[in-house]
Amino acid sequence: MKQPPSATRAEPAQPQARLIANLLAQIALGMVMMTLCLPSMQDWGSLFAAEPAAVQLTFSAYVAAYGVLQIVYGPLSDRYGRRPILLAGLLLALGASLLACLASSLAALSVARLLQGAGGAAGIVVGRSMIHDHFRGHDRTRMMAYVGMTMGVCPPTASIVGGYLHVHLGWQSNFVLMTVLCLALLVAAYRGVPRAAAVARAPLPAATSTSPVIAFRELLGNRRFVAGLVILACTTACFYVMLSGAPLVLGAYGVGPEGVGFYIMFGPLSFITGNFLSSRLVGRLSARSAMAAGQVLTLSCPVLMLTLAWAGWHAPLAFALPLILLGLGHGLLVPPALSGALGAVPAIAGTAAGVIGLMQQVLGAVGAYSVGWVHHNDATAVALLMMAFTLVSVVAQRALVRG
Repeated sequence: MKQPPSATRAEPAQPQARLIANLLAQIALGMVMMTLCLPSMQDWGSLFAAEPAAVQLTFSAYVAAYGVLQIVYGPLSDRYGRRPILLAGLLLALGASLLACLASSLAALSVARLLQGAGGAAGIVVGRSMIHDHFRGHDRTRMMAYVGMTMGVCPPTASIVGGYLHVHLGWQSNFVLMTVLCLALLVAAYRGVPRAAAVARAPLPAATSTSPVIAFRELLGNRRFVAGLVILACTTACFYVMLSGAPLVLGAYGVGPEGVGFYIMFGPLSFITGNFLSSRLVGRLSARSAMAAGQVLTLSCPVLMLTLAWAGWHAPLAFALPLILLGLGHGLLVPPALSGALGAVPAIAGTAAGVIGLMQQVLGAVGAYSVGWVHHNDATAVALLMMAFTLVSVVAQRALVRG
């Protein structure tokens, strides 16, 4: 009996450039929706007569849902295919963006943001899983670096665009733009994402095919996966502390909504550079060496930020310049950590992507919400929170090396 073409391929076929661009856009959508309205958060307290912690909840609600739904989408995409899960998520994000446009209270906006995060989670799970499906070895790490470059563009670009839309058209205009983006990517996914994977994935073991709980247990029993999971979750939490704290710190330094994105961009643009270096160093520098260098650079960021704050330099650049070290560090650290964690148990890569996404976003939500617990007369509190998450990541990497 003749086998279907997908079953006879030992190696994945090279995906077309159009599909790669589509997947990168789907992966990036969640980050765009997360950061486009960041500058507006400066004014939501006064507009809705709300406390800072309540305003931060709009961000944390998005991040938490963005994480929790990934652990649902991951196993479903392993079992039922990538495309239908992606389309369902985009439909949910589209409806939630429309609700946010019409929100008349901070509570309603928080609910809409939560639903947006739930919908946006599908893109990053499906995108990462399909990259795992199509690439192997160094090529997979290189593709993860390209994903990092794409993701690095999103926060500064979205926050700059969001700041100008807020100032000139009002905060609702950000959500109008999100609605348009969701609709465009829904069409792109419907027309451009294959109905079935173009490659043969490893078959699911019998136990994991009937019980996601057993699949989760298999992942959490794998030392390589757990170490990578902790590193990636703490890295995300550190970054989200910076993102959610930036409008408050920069506001204390005299920067308005329209200027926030220009200072935030120091970190993400450096993250792009770090990912580019990671893609160039694949095969020349071991994954552990690249990750060690990334940890050193990352830890240097909050140390320098604290030093400048305690030295009395209370200016926007005192917050922004150390972000160069953060971006470079994360750019070297994330691609090998993500590639290694996804490849720890290849048969359930979608489930692995979901677990990673869950922990990244839940811990990120905790970090972002913790920013609202303290006052921000300078960068001290944000730097200390960033340092705490980075130190946990360093401990996890030491455990990985020793293992």
